[in-house]
This record gives sequence, structure tokens and C-alpha cells, in this order.
Amino acid sequence: MWRNFPALLAEQSGYGVLAYSRYGYGKSDPVMLPRALSYMHDEALQVLPGVLDAANIKKCILVGHSDGASIATIYAGGVQDFRVRGLVVMAPHFFVEDISIRSIEAAKVAYEKGDLRQRLAKYHGDVDVAFHGWNDAWLDPGFRGWRIDDAVAHIRVPMLVIQGDKDEYGTAAQLELVRAESYCPVEMLLLKDCRHSPQIDQPERTLEAIVGFARHLLAFHEGLRPVA
Repeated sequence: MWRNFPALLAEQSGYGVLAYSRYGYGKSDPVMLPRALSYMHDEALQVLPGVLDAANIKKCILVGHSDGASIATIYAGGVQDFRVRGLVVMAPHFFVEDISIRSIEAAKVAYEKGDLRQRLAKYHGDVDVAFHGWNDAWLDPGFRGWRIDDAVAHIRVPMLVIQGDKDEYGTAAQLELVRAESYCPVEMLLLKDCRHSPQIDQPERTLEAIVGFARHLLAFHEGLRPVA
């Protein structure tokens, strides 16, 4: 669903890009439902380091979108991994907002009564697992208080945060939390006329921001290959 964005990022940055589908998505192995409400912490603390190990990654920038951005944040803020030299998060969720729940409820209706299931099916080996693993967890009442302020506060590598001004799943309040809680160097980009997927809605501006961030950050690390 990232289309050609990873390839363009590699081409324009000059660094290698490793893109992977989490369990339950794309052609990766499915997961048992319902997902635990701790699934993002589980992905960050149990799965992501295994991916880095298996790919023999030595140094990298983590790049994540939406839940993936939250997972990258949890890892960078919860694990002292010297391979991770920076963090790029697009449309991140640091806490649950009312707008998030309303849009996720609307997505459920579109999936059950509209054509959303059909449109997603071409991207996922088990589309029901992919959709319900996300949708059901977020709509669980127990998830309403989920937030990762502590992870944001403990990040010690440079961070680029990209948010769309028309993001249907989050607001600029996510950026305000970073301003309030972070101690690391932070660059922020609020894109106009951009919804929840900056890499799709504003690919040129998004690429420009990530490439500039990566080149500046990795200037002193010869041979470094970022990870998306």
C-alpha cells in the first residue's frame, strides 16, 4: 500500500531501504484474533528487533506510518539500540483522540457495507485478519486510554514528525505532545491538504523532508543504510 514510495526513497536518498509487512498484513503470516491490546508494544519490543537482526542491520533510521509510527516510537523510546540513529514518524498515534475513534468506526461501516473490503483485499493475503486486527483493537473500550507519552519522552535520537492538516485519524495535538514531552532534537512538518497518508497524498514534500533529514543525520556515517 506504500506503492513506489520505498523505491523512490532509496533512489533519492542514496541509501538502502528495507520495507516489511507486519504479521497479519500483506503476504506475511496471519495472526490469531483478537489481537492483544498491547499489540503495538508487542510488535515494537518483540518483533522489530528480530527483523533488524534477521536483516543484519548495523545502523538505520526507522521510518513508520500510523500504527507503524507508534511502533517505531515505542522501540526508539523503550530500547537502547545503538543501530537506530534516527526516527521518522508519519501520521503517528501517541494517544487516542476522538477523531481517531470516529474515523475508525466509519471505516468499519465502509468495510462491512461498502467496498473497502474489496479494495483492501488486493493488498493482503487475509484481508479480514488485516482489517479486524486493527479495527477491533482500536474500537475496544479498553484501548481508549492507550498512550505512549513515556516512549516519546525517552527517545534520544533525532526525530522527524510529519502530519497532514486534514488527517482523518489524528490532529496537530499529536505534534503538541511531542513538543511537550520530547528531549531529543525534533523536526516537525505539518503538510497542507494532506490526509492520513503523507507518502501518498503529498509524496514529493514527504520525500524531500525524509531525504533531507536522512542526509543531514547520516552525513558522518559512511555506508549507512536507512530502514523503512
